[in-house]
Amino acid sequence: MRRRMNLWRSAAAEIVLASLVASLGGCSKHADEPPPSASTPPDTKNVTLTDAQSKAIRVGTVTDQTFLSTKEAVGSIDYDENHAVPVFTPYPGRIIKAYVDLGDKVVKGQVLYTIESPDFLQAESTLISAQATYDQAHSAAVRAKRLYTDQAIDQNDYEQAVSAEASADGALKAARQAVAIFGMSAGETEALIAKHHVDPALAIRSPVTGVITARNAAPGLLEQPGVAPAPYSVADLSNLWFIANVIEEDSPAFRIGQELDVTVDAMPGRVFKSKISAMAANVDPTTHRVTLRAEIHDPAHELRPGMLANFVIHTGAPVASPAVPLNGVVREGDGTMSVWVTTDGRHFERRTVRIGLRQNQYDQILAGVKSGETIAVDGAIFLSNLAFGGPT
Repeated sequence: MRRRMNLWRSAAAEIVLASLVASLGGCSKHADEPPPSASTPPDTKNVTLTDAQSKAIRVGTVTDQTFLSTKEAVGSIDYDENHAVPVFTPYPGRIIKAYVDLGDKVVKGQVLYTIESPDFLQAESTLISAQATYDQAHSAAVRAKRLYTDQAIDQNDYEQAVSAEASADGALKAARQAVAIFGMSAGETEALIAKHHVDPALAIRSPVTGVITARNAAPGLLEQPGVAPAPYSVADLSNLWFIANVIEEDSPAFRIGQELDVTVDAMPGRVFKSKISAMAANVDPTTHRVTLRAEIHDPAHELRPGMLANFVIHTGAPVASPAVPLNGVVREGDGTMSVWVTTDGRHFERRTVRIGLRQNQYDQILAGVKSGETIAVDGAIFLSNLAFGGPT
């Protein structure tokens, strides 16, 4: 009986061991099996539309468009500094009278204001004295010549009289030049000599024809030469400057003589054309911009100094390139630019393109599609969403 019990226990143990081995063997076999294959990735290069979906797409042909090589900048309208001057007094003195006001038109040589100048009074007095001295020396020289001819005086006395006349003549010319420096005309000089009376009012005249752009003159003010602000500033507004401030990175593209188009917010739709006439030799260390200057003749005074302006500068010759409407180009999630090409309006192929300039609602295509190919011009974003599984 005992022997039979032991045989039964041995058989049971063998059965348990076999089951355990079978179980471990089965796990090992399952682990050695390869994992199930991944699902096939979506085709992001091609899209086929249903009849209903194709109605949402408008197709068009890639065409050649002319693109201008341009750079944009901002700036302002300014005075032409060759025709805009502050009118300082050349000598110290008090303002006697101011004759013009802000905005008045003046002509070259017109009196703007007068000052009472001690230097001018001294110059006038010297002129009157020099004229009197010359008159006396001239009279003595004429008399000496007559007496010398009659042998009533010797040669030495005659030569002294002639020398005195020449010296007086030189002093008179210097005195005339001195009052001329103060702005006195030849007619005014002769009137001063004839009257033998000094005039304390020194007239300060406009050096250019233009408009009074600033006034700081008032009777009684003491003015010093070159001390700002000037009593008056005058500018010829028929000639103005366009001042453009271009970014440092764009500066190598600019040359004197390049054409530019200028617009101002005050006159929408108006385009003023000019050419670059000067360029700054340095980059502004604060703004890192380079100043360009152009000139314009504006006889109607439509523009005003200080206006903000936008500049489009033509930096190269026009080029013809394949072009796609802006809606036909899609920026993908990875930053690439794409268009959708089709031959039948139902099947579309995504092409990666390289774009250049953007003008007149068109993107210049540098690579990716050719002129004559048919693309989606409206609904390109819809096609990209379908291809990448995004919202439609």
